[in-house]
Amino acid sequence: MRKHFLVLSTVFIAAGCNSNSIAYYVPGRSNDEHIFIDGTTVKDRFILPDGYKRLPVNGFGQYLRELALKPHGTDVYHYDGSVKRRNVHAAVINMDIGNKNLQQCADAVMRLRAEYLYKTGQYDKIHFNFTSGFKADYNTWASGYRIQVEGNDVQWVKVSPSNNDYKIFHQYLDVVFSYAGTLSLSKELKTVDINEVQPGDVFIKGGSPGHAVTVIDVAENNKGQKIFMIAQSYMPAQDIEVLVNSNDKGLTPWYTIDANNVDVITPEYDFTIYDLKRFDDK
Repeated sequence: MRKHFLVLSTVFIAAGCNSNSIAYYVPGRSNDEHIFIDGTTVKDRFILPDGYKRLPVNGFGQYLRELALKPHGTDVYHYDGSVKRRNVHAAVINMDIGNKNLQQCADAVMRLRAEYLYKTGQYDKIHFNFTSGFKADYNTWASGYRIQVEGNDVQWVKVSPSNNDYKIFHQYLDVVFSYAGTLSLSKELKTVDINEVQPGDVFIKGGSPGHAVTVIDVAENNKGQKIFMIAQSYMPAQDIEVLVNSNDKGLTPWYTIDANNVDVITPEYDFTIYDLKRFDDK
């Protein structure tokens, strides 16, 4: 399901990253170092390069920009409590992963979107397709129906009264994670031009293996040049991590778009600019 990812030519994350590739902000140093270790959110932790401003956002983009981060230096943990040995992260998003091997790459993409929609009461927009094509929508789940899978036959079965609490919501996500993946998710998303990248977009290749990462922040300079950051989970299920950019250690964790290169190289998977997609917000 996951391999490795994103990398738009000159500024993307590539394999072989380690903590030595991260530039740490310390008062008094030049502002070309892009991590403020005391910042507690994506926006506060990561400093912009000179001449760049964050794009105006609201809704999902604002939610991603304000995601809470674990303290600087925190390890990435797998669902079983073991530490991820390969260090490719600039930060760890402060969000539980449960104790099952479910929240992998596409699952983390769906998790971030679903959490935002649940938090803002947009329950009718919480729906994902299984690999089989079955549409699993949260409103039906919250109405007391559960999904019964027998071979290739999938159907809703009424089993309990309506319940919309957070525990029920996460039970729904566990089922989605079990039956959906990069292949099904890639078919749900619409292709986006790389020059229009915005927070909430997804670099995704569907397949086995495949991979997916979420764009969590975007900035632009007065020449219209954009930079962005990405986050991922991986295999086995693990914390959602903000990825470093090992191809440009002076810019990490920001990535740039290179008009002369279609490749998007991240520490654990390679994409192209044509793999950028977006949720159809319906």
